[in-house]
Amino acid sequence: MIIPKTPLNEVKRLKALKNLGILNTNPEQEFDDLVALAALVCNTPVSLITFIEEKRQWFKAKIGTDLCETDREVSFCGHAINNSNELMIVEDATKDERFIDNPLTKLIDTPVIFYAGMPLTDKEGNSLGTLCVIDHKPKSITKHQQKALKTIANQVVKMLELRVRNNNLKITEEELRQKNNLLKDFAGVVSHDLKMPLTNMIITADILKEKYSEQLDNKGKQYLDYLKQSSFALSDYITKILAHYETDDLSKKDLRETFDIHHLLEEIIDLFNIKEDCEINFPENNIDIYCNRVALEQILLNLLGNSLKYNDKDKIIVDIECIENSKYYQFTIKDNGIGIPKEKQNNIFELFSTANQLDRNGKKGNGIGLSTVKKIINNMGGEISVNSKLGKETTFTFTIKKNVVKKTA
Repeated sequence: MIIPKTPLNEVKRLKALKNLGILNTNPEQEFDDLVALAALVCNTPVSLITFIEEKRQWFKAKIGTDLCETDREVSFCGHAINNSNELMIVEDATKDERFIDNPLTKLIDTPVIFYAGMPLTDKEGNSLGTLCVIDHKPKSITKHQQKALKTIANQVVKMLELRVRNNNLKITEEELRQKNNLLKDFAGVVSHDLKMPLTNMIITADILKEKYSEQLDNKGKQYLDYLKQSSFALSDYITKILAHYETDDLSKKDLRETFDIHHLLEEIIDLFNIKEDCEINFPENNIDIYCNRVALEQILLNLLGNSLKYNDKDKIIVDIECIENSKYYQFTIKDNGIGIPKEKQNNIFELFSTANQLDRNGKKGNGIGLSTVKKIINNMGGEISVNSKLGKETTFTFTIKKNVVKKTA
């Protein structure tokens, strides 16, 4: 018997095998199906997908044997991986000097006499193991069977590559989740630590203006007003940043309930305390909706707020529509406001993206609101789009995936 040689790239090969994350995992139907197919094509009682570790070969998938692993020193696959792109065929192991006196050829009921193994080689040239077929008597396989065995081995390799990509995606997803949690925590700390000094600045500005009003000229009072307004603007900015990073918690919690759209809109409109000449038209049909009411309220608050703020007409007109089908609720909010430039419409939902326009009070947006809206809608299984004519109108259309109403006993 000849012990298999160690591949020249052994260190790299073992590292690649470890990074695969497949060793000692449970059986998987996809791999089991491929060994069954290989055994069928080659008409053999045994077929294996093996991986060669430092001292053993382990079977990820198997048919025709109860073994889960064998020593690498006696393995046939240990020889096969030394020729990474070649199918190794042993028609009669009892006549091959590499396997004479090999314990596997001397098994009483299931000796390894015929063997054909195709290395499972990754893109870096690492032969991680083999797809092999085994018989207990001398045998040969045709060129067509050899080609089929190579094809099946290629499918195994593709599955392994897909596994690596999925593992990398999981790692990236976890890293992003951790970073997002850190960012949320940071946003919370910053919000608390900054808002208190801002509140003090606002109060101090009021005190200075009241206490020293006789000593301040109009310019000085104006500076204090600027200071107060800037502090309010920064406080609002911080609040919206924090809300953006809390959006996932808001829209993913199970806060579903049934309510009618007219009642929700009436409550939202009351919050605005509108003083301008304004006409808001509710949906013609008062639909009963079953969804996360708090999340939908945040969406509508933001969109309706924009319709009121970004409007330069003497009379503000907002039309709200709500329709439903078997899968979605669809909302449309149309206003006669200042509109959004066409070149800005494609990225208006990106965080910190703005249309560079001033609202009704001469203030510029911070590019957080619409990004938050899109995030909530996406988390609720829907989509949002905008269609706008500069100086004339803007229409936002969004959908929310329907939830099945829970029946009470």
